[in-house]
Amino acid sequence: MADRTKDVLDFDDEDSSSEELQSQVQKAQDELADLKRRSEQIERDKLRLEELSRRQDELETGKAEMLDKLTRSMAVIQRETQAAEKRLDQLNEIHEAFTSHLRTLEGINPKSWIGLDLSKELSKSLSSLEAARSDYNRSKSKLELEPLGETRGEISSEYEEYDAGADKSFFYWLKAGAAFTLVPTMVGVLGLLIWIWSAYAK
Repeated sequence: MADRTKDVLDFDDEDSSSEELQSQVQKAQDELADLKRRSEQIERDKLRLEELSRRQDELETGKAEMLDKLTRSMAVIQRETQAAEKRLDQLNEIHEAFTSHLRTLEGINPKSWIGLDLSKELSKSLSSLEAARSDYNRSKSKLELEPLGETRGEISSEYEEYDAGADKSFFYWLKAGAAFTLVPTMVGVLGLLIWIWSAYAK
């Protein structure tokens, strides 16, 4: 009976030891699982922090780059704006001068000189013509120096057309002037003769 009791006690000890060992194993496995979870969390946190650091570096680098580019661009824009304003002022001055010359030249009408001092009127008209030509040639260089796109091309072609005889000799222009004023002069002389004849006929 005593031996049987001893066997039962030994069996209970073995069961107790087995349960304790299993408990320890389970505890170790739980600890390992927890460590694994913590390790994975730490790895995720590390990756997140690395991504945040990378994005922050990207922000700082991009910010410095764009600040430099924008600052340089603003300086360029300011220079271009000042140049454009200066250019606009030049064009306005040229436009006003050309408009004035156009009105003056269009107002020249030799037919209306009958009874007036032809020499005086002719000298005044030629002076107006020379002033227009002088402003035109001076403005031409300003217009050709600046890029005006299609407008510049149109203006340049017009200049080429009108300047075809710009370099002609003095005698060429003398002959041309005589040809241009021949008919008005003849009309004026004829009118003067008619007036004199009428006066003497009375």
